[in-house]
Amino acid sequence: MDEITLDEIDIKLLEALQTDASPSNQTLASLTDISPPTCLRRIKRLKDAGLIEREIAILSADKLAHITGHGLTAIVEITLDRQGDEHGTAFEKRVVADAAVQQCYRTSPGPDFVLIVHVANMLAYLALSQRLFTSDANVRNVKAFFSLKRSKFEPKVLVAQ
Repeated sequence: MDEITLDEIDIKLLEALQTDASPSNQTLASLTDISPPTCLRRIKRLKDAGLIEREIAILSADKLAHITGHGLTAIVEITLDRQGDEHGTAFEKRVVADAAVQQCYRTSPGPDFVLIVHVANMLAYLALSQRLFTSDANVRNVKAFFSLKRSKFEPKVLVAQ
């Protein structure tokens, strides 16, 4: 796809949708001072360009923990033994397929990957660790940090210039 150029209206739409993706097209159009059909076309263009990947509801893990039993979040640093791209791709493919892995980042320098995982408890983390890290002969080092409290979670991308 060709590179897309963003104007002030596109940026306003992206900022509004990052804050709340539920407003009607009418509401979004009035927020950006454009007509509803123009607003629909612009949003479709932003989606087609891949700038809007998907629209989701963000749930409160803390408030749901006592209901769902998902109460342990860990930030996990992974260092691989063999650094070749094929080894990294194989590891990445395996971890992103696991539902407990919420985020996966290839990083440099330092560890090769940083994962954000969310599981029910320490026993579930142990099972995840066995499944994803211990069973992989290419995993050299695993360092996990367990969250005591989430002070901020903001999935926004800064688009304003």
